[in-house]
Amino acid sequence: MADSLLFNPHTYDPQGFDPETRRLLRATVDWFEARGKRRLIEDYRSRAWLADFLAFSAKEGLFATFLTPASDADGNADKRWDTARNAALNEIFGFYGLDYWYAWQVTILGLGPVWQSDNAAARTRAAELLDQGEVFAFGLSEKSHGADIYSTDMLLTPDGGGGFRATGSKYYIGNGNAAGLVSVFGRRTDVEGPDGYVFFAADSRHDAYHLVKNVVDSSKYVSEFRLEDYPVTAADVLHTGRAAFDAALNTVNVGKFNLCTASIGICEHAMYEAVTHAHNRILYGRPVTAFPHVRRELTDAYVRLVGMKLFSDRAVDYFRTAGPDDRRYLLFNPMTKMKVTTEGEKVVDLMWDVIAAKGFEKDNYFAQAAVEIRSLPKLEGTVHVNLALILKFMRNHLLDPAPYESVPTRRDAADDDFLFRQGPARGLGAIRFHDWRPAFDAYAALPNVALLREQAEALCEFVKTAAPDEEQSRDLDLLLSVGQLFALVVHGQLVLEQAKLTGLDEDVLDELCAVLVRDFSAHAVELHGKDSATTQQQDWALSAIRRPAVDADRSAKVWTRVESLAGTYEMSQ
Repeated sequence: MADSLLFNPHTYDPQGFDPETRRLLRATVDWFEARGKRRLIEDYRSRAWLADFLAFSAKEGLFATFLTPASDADGNADKRWDTARNAALNEIFGFYGLDYWYAWQVTILGLGPVWQSDNAAARTRAAELLDQGEVFAFGLSEKSHGADIYSTDMLLTPDGGGGFRATGSKYYIGNGNAAGLVSVFGRRTDVEGPDGYVFFAADSRHDAYHLVKNVVDSSKYVSEFRLEDYPVTAADVLHTGRAAFDAALNTVNVGKFNLCTASIGICEHAMYEAVTHAHNRILYGRPVTAFPHVRRELTDAYVRLVGMKLFSDRAVDYFRTAGPDDRRYLLFNPMTKMKVTTEGEKVVDLMWDVIAAKGFEKDNYFAQAAVEIRSLPKLEGTVHVNLALILKFMRNHLLDPAPYESVPTRRDAADDDFLFRQGPARGLGAIRFHDWRPAFDAYAALPNVALLREQAEALCEFVKTAAPDEEQSRDLDLLLSVGQLFALVVHGQLVLEQAKLTGLDEDVLDELCAVLVRDFSAHAVELHGKDSATTQQQDWALSAIRRPAVDADRSAKVWTRVESLAGTYEMSQ
């Protein structure tokens, strides 16, 4: 029995998408499957550059079709920026190898400032480069400052003819070795403050562009490069002043969403290997999967993975319906980056505890997955940065809901053009959200949904009566514990919304919510132990602990689903 909740290349048919999207997604899967597991792993181990993959992408027009907005598609009806199909491709790339995903991801980041720009010539050039199969890069981070764009040392000196000469270094810049266009952030030497910011387009093949090295030991080319007196003409300028700053942040808003579905793909491939191995392994005369702790760990891994998929799929809908009057995606976006990717780490760790030494073997995908799953929580802002970000939304989300029209499932062939006209990157505290309670009410009969609802209501009471005071608000260690509690409410809400839309098996849903109840209790205990927690906060934390509802029959039914994964997918050699 194939589990329809997980991606399986043998049965994959991306129904719901238009014919060209379906063709390209299936062609991508077929390319990887034809390449085979041995070659895939060998390329990963040898740090081979992705030339063959990029040649395939160019031949099929994959990046050009998926990453060209309709406004720049020159009438090609298949080209658009569609978050739903981009998410599907993220999952495929993650499933086969994060190196492939990374080349795509940093191309998305490199395109962000271009598609947000009013520079028609630069936009036309970017569309032509995509048609030629080129990749792109995002020149923001620096060795000394990281992504602190207030402190950039990429300096642009006026050349007296309306242009500039750019000098400075960039660090952690993916595709910096091969990008046809690099969107580079810098500042003018003749203008102080935010008005001096500039985003400009550079070419990695230019004589004044010096590739220093790949800063990681990987097929991912995460470059350090230096510009020495690089000529920047007026035609190369994408943004100036505050608009350049906003373009940087809004590009990350677009790009960070891709991390969640890449994490899902990694976990899915690893799960097929782990369950198959455990099912076939005999220990002390019994299959490994006969041991209760193994069943619990694999079941927890499975339902966490299902939760990752449900949350991410529902977040797509809010991205696609976003607009100037609906910016709820700005909460769900850091949630996908922070919560889904850390769930991915837990999923892999649970499976690794089961398969143990098998997880190190060089001929398995799992060894690669165990390394790569760690990177996603650390890209496009750390977990801590994104946790701190979601706290800006907590009071409005929990206590002050606003009326919105119901958001449907969005798999229509539409262009998500708002993502490139998000506007100023401020005003987060004013964003309102729909009431979170109806999602829980729809499953009130499920015992663990009811318990999670109790904990969510308790958090509302915490915000009203025991929220951190002004001094505690400077204690990021304490705030991050509160952020984890809030994240679980938001996570549960979108999981439940998507469960209703898809008719998810209620046994799977209640088993997942049992895990979330345990997680909430664990974070409450953590908050109780914080040095600066007040007596009132400590008492609240203990009162929010709940024991999940245990149901042996429910757990056995979910385990049957997990066990059925054994032998259902193995990549060809």
